[in-house]
Amino acid sequence: MEQISQRLVNWASILDPATREQAERTASMPFIAPHLALMPDAHLGKGATVGSVIPTVGAIIPAAVGVDIGCGMHAVRMALTAADVRRRGGLSKLRALIEHRIPLSAGHHNKQVRSDETRERITELENTDGADSADSIAPNWRLQLGSLGSGNHFVEVSVDEQDRVWLFLHSGSRGVGNKLATRHIRIAQQQCANRKITLPDRDLAYLVEGEPEFDAYIRDLRWAQHFALLNRREMMHRVVESVHDWYGEPVAELDAVQCHHNYTAREQHYGQHVWLSRKGAIDAHEGVPGLIPGSMGTRSYVVVGKGNKQALHSSPHGAGREYSRSAARKRFTRADLEAAMHGIEWRRTDAFLDEIPAAYKPIDQVMHDAADLVEVRHVLRQIVNVKGD
Repeated sequence: MEQISQRLVNWASILDPATREQAERTASMPFIAPHLALMPDAHLGKGATVGSVIPTVGAIIPAAVGVDIGCGMHAVRMALTAADVRRRGGLSKLRALIEHRIPLSAGHHNKQVRSDETRERITELENTDGADSADSIAPNWRLQLGSLGSGNHFVEVSVDEQDRVWLFLHSGSRGVGNKLATRHIRIAQQQCANRKITLPDRDLAYLVEGEPEFDAYIRDLRWAQHFALLNRREMMHRVVESVHDWYGEPVAELDAVQCHHNYTAREQHYGQHVWLSRKGAIDAHEGVPGLIPGSMGTRSYVVVGKGNKQALHSSPHGAGREYSRSAARKRFTRADLEAAMHGIEWRRTDAFLDEIPAAYKPIDQVMHDAADLVEVRHVLRQIVNVKGD
């Protein structure tokens, strides 16, 4: 751990100057208390650094949560082994089944409500405070439920160190969450402008606790977080169905882990109640299970938190980018991507070049940096990868 300043501590051994400077700007905000914690996967973000844990008193920075509110992971261990997979074969068929059931890529969604179970999830969201806001800004959100998106979102089939099969997916609150977040970021910017507040970055604009705009953000944020959680459950249900079809018979679901990594929660740290925004970080209170995916083609981890006080009971949420998407496309080739994905069933396309593992920090280094934050329970290696382009 590196103490950068009185209000900024860092667990990232790989940290470029621009990311450090961005974190220092965020940590300088007057309502940060006790300090901002940078996770091992920290990299440049919009306003606030991705991979940062930001405690605030009396205010929240909407951009410090991000536009993909509630983004996170869901993993389920199946009653299958690597030997079962080898006997069954046909992983390309399994990938195709998953891709058929789950709408992929930005802007893609379901054409209709898929099933009674999907309808139950929609009804739950309709009865959750904040649904009116969602209806006003993205009336098709019901058809977004059960869709993946693009970028670093994925569905994977993996095998752990005991050759047991896991289903693993990463996604968030889709277009509806993005639109809700963008609305509140603009409201925060307008409020700061009206008050003639000078900000080190306009994306650090904040809402003040006790005011109606703050309450409206918390309401919409909690709705979007719940949408993201149910979105992952809906997708996992469809992935399990795909496994059943591929395997030829039902397969039992065993262990399950789910966690957010873009959200705000009311927590107590250093004896003080704060709003804790985890932007690209997961809850790592002692004993809390979590998931840390690597990049496309690398290992992922099932972990449990160690409750590190200085890290504000948090840990990294993934590998963290070293190269921007445009820089990765200039530096790496399709041949590089093919080599990185050797032995994994995936949809071969240049569209994923900016997701090549080399565009990210080495996951081994990230996990080494996180040794004081989490304990590794299982190490997963991919055998099937599904992504949207």
